[in-house]
Amino acid sequence: MVRPGVLPWTLGDRVVVALSDGYLVASLGLVQGIPVDEAASLQERGFRSVEAPRISVNAFLILGGPAPVLVDAGMGAGGPATLGHLPAALAACGVAPEAIGTVLVTHLHSDHIGGLVGPDRAALFPNAEVVIPQAEAAYWLAEGAEGRAPERAKAGFRRAHALVGTYGDRIRRAGEGEVLPGIEAILAPGHTPGHTAYRVQSGEKSLLIWGDVVHLPAIQLARPEAGVSFDVDGAMAAATRKRILDQAAADRSLVAGMHLEFPALGSVRRDGAGFAWVPEQWSAAS
Repeated sequence: MVRPGVLPWTLGDRVVVALSDGYLVASLGLVQGIPVDEAASLQERGFRSVEAPRISVNAFLILGGPAPVLVDAGMGAGGPATLGHLPAALAACGVAPEAIGTVLVTHLHSDHIGGLVGPDRAALFPNAEVVIPQAEAAYWLAEGAEGRAPERAKAGFRRAHALVGTYGDRIRRAGEGEVLPGIEAILAPGHTPGHTAYRVQSGEKSLLIWGDVVHLPAIQLARPEAGVSFDVDGAMAAATRKRILDQAAADRSLVAGMHLEFPALGSVRRDGAGFAWVPEQWSAAS
């Protein structure tokens, strides 16, 4: 039996709950931009597997507004058995899918939107508005985009269209700026053209949920130029990663990520030419 991964944190007068959807078993062959032996050395230095590196998959629940807000929705059914645990995590919080008022999507890769649509094309969050970044929709939903895509990417385009077909007029395409009271969308392109981070502000406290800025923390924090093969624009993704890490380190801001290791909340500090992760200190009062 898989125990739900759930951990709440107080953010001003809101509560942000880290939710684990599980993890993907990957390969260092995904790493781009640095030699594979260096990637392996960084994994080993971080006490992480070289042969079967794990990529965590997280979502975040924001409580304290008119209705619960979910940021991303995990893989859903049909993926590997190590994924698809978001529904159990939500249930452990006592939050029914029907209670979710808004789902904010960082980007349209399957491990972020698969949990929105059931195998029968039913809306798994039947009362939710789904917010998609405008630039992301323009890329994935453009006429003829699937036909122009390489074969390995076509399923992703089909899933994006299925999402829009299922939620219909409850899809909202949003640009940068405030998308909900106290929540701001920030374009962070490269991993995908419309990849977007969300800053949650509550009083003097803030949290940047940076989406897929980092996939393999032991590697990409130390070497921000290292990307992954499913970055749409690797050079832009690396530039975005460096910019966001620089700013987060300078501000000592609280950050969270969909592929940081659960519970995936903390800060980054400069460490030589790269960065290092500083986990947030949790207490029962959190």
